[in-house]
Amino acid sequence: MDPLLPLQRKKQKKTLPDPRLLLDGLDAAVVLLEADLRIGYLNAAAENLLRVSSSTALGQGFDHFCQSLAEESLSSLLGETQRTGTTLCRYALPLRVADGGRVVVDFLCNVFDAGEEQWIVELRPVESALRRVEEEMQDQIFAAAQEMLIGLAHEIKNPLGGLRGAAQLLERELPHPELQEYTQVILHEVDRLRRLVDRLRGDRAEPNVRWINIHEVLEHVRRLVQVNLPTGIALRRDYDLSLPELEADPEQLVQVFLNLLRNARQALGGQGEILVRTRVERFVQLQQRLHRLVLRVDIQDNGPGIPEELQPRIFLPLVTSRADGMGMGLAIVQNLVRAHGGTVHSRSEPGRTVFSVRLPLPSGRNS
Repeated sequence: MDPLLPLQRKKQKKTLPDPRLLLDGLDAAVVLLEADLRIGYLNAAAENLLRVSSSTALGQGFDHFCQSLAEESLSSLLGETQRTGTTLCRYALPLRVADGGRVVVDFLCNVFDAGEEQWIVELRPVESALRRVEEEMQDQIFAAAQEMLIGLAHEIKNPLGGLRGAAQLLERELPHPELQEYTQVILHEVDRLRRLVDRLRGDRAEPNVRWINIHEVLEHVRRLVQVNLPTGIALRRDYDLSLPELEADPEQLVQVFLNLLRNARQALGGQGEILVRTRVERFVQLQQRLHRLVLRVDIQDNGPGIPEELQPRIFLPLVTSRADGMGMGLAIVQNLVRAHGGTVHSRSEPGRTVFSVRLPLPSGRNS
């Protein structure tokens, strides 16, 4: 008997992986359309891009979840693919997706005959590559800005300490108690400046992580914001209650979402709507690491939007569109989110501004 025969039999029994698992690992969104243009399959990247789950999308019309914002409709593009029998490409095609958001993609489409004609649609988000470059640039600029602020804080706090000590000595020597009112003003302003410097430096504490439910954090923040919310502003929730727990510092996440909700409230003035949305995404890259499961929290408002010239710099320290703002709220948000291994991005146009926080979820616990 050939001694290699058992090994050969084992090799023959080896099965290929499910093609759907391979497609789920792709960065590009892939959608299979049946002859009637209903969705037969979509991979994890397509769920993320179109903002819809497979369970909701399967069997539904493609145009329910994806519409072209260009002159050519999606049905006309699919029809052209069918007539020519070749791969159709459209670059930088703007689309409206399931949640009303706008994405720009490179659109590729093939038609094949598997008993009846079907289409394979590939959507490659243009912003994905730009987002990675943006994250790398933000890391470099943010690190340089933080080092500058740390040095500046050190130079400011030293003379402030001397000023405070001198004011305290002066207060003891004053002959009349009513004159101490002036030294109290000095002490109060010195302490205020020290707090300001500490805020400029940002929160550098390492996260104190434990297992938490993100909705408990969001509900706590909602109650804090609701107390001072103008009657003309509606605060709505759209939670995916099936989300698993994650390892995070609840106090730091409270600060993250409190800053984002306060920004949304200030952007609206006294009239409008804020939406807090939670979703799960699959096979998403965060800080150059691919995660099987990712939590996404959207803070959305229908205010006037972020000025276009500020959008590329909105997360940097001291950048703000408000005359009375310090420009540290979003810088602190980014710092805390990145300390958790996540990312935060914004999309803004008049009538719709969304800040999306993505945090890694465990692939084994409660999932």
